[in-house]
Amino acid sequence: MPDFQFYFELIGAVAFAVSGAALAVKKGMDLFGVAVMGMTTAVGGGILRDMLLGLTPPAALKDPLQALVAIVTSLLLFIVWKKWHPSGNHRVWESVLLAADSLGLGIFSVHGAAVAIRAGYGANVFLVLLVGVLTGVGGGVLRDVCCMERPYIFTKHVYACASLAGAAVCMALWSMGESFAMLMGCGVTLALRICAAVFRWSLPKA
Repeated sequence: MPDFQFYFELIGAVAFAVSGAALAVKKGMDLFGVAVMGMTTAVGGGILRDMLLGLTPPAALKDPLQALVAIVTSLLLFIVWKKWHPSGNHRVWESVLLAADSLGLGIFSVHGAAVAIRAGYGANVFLVLLVGVLTGVGGGVLRDVCCMERPYIFTKHVYACASLAGAAVCMALWSMGESFAMLMGCGVTLALRICAAVFRWSLPKA
């Protein structure tokens, strides 16, 4: 389980760092700004989760590995984007960013729910789901606010709902094994996000 958890979180950090750094590049930020946005997206949700649960200092600050991985990923994306990304929109890049953001959302949504359950709150459905969603979307909200964008969760492709569904599946399947529950929950979130983007699913707007 520790090995699975370790690599699972690192994959999520890389995925979210890609989405955060890409938005920073699009906004014309410099190298430092890109690195900060990538790191913020990757660890921001986890820090908010730990503060809410009273787990201080947050795990991302006690062990900076995720933050360092996010920074390195952001710097690599900056170099690659600067060298090969064409002007205007490019479908391949947009698809990669969608997949990265969706994967990060799925991983951190179920990880947040798992942390809440392990902390002894498994009987509190509302708290577990809230913490799962907060972990999944928190970094993205911080990213969007810093980049002066309307938060993605309020406008795009059932974003928060996909996070909620993944956390709920993880919680429902928890008794069948932690790894299995987290993988299934992540898969549900990822599938919902991809389907929502492909079929343009959105919640009703005013």
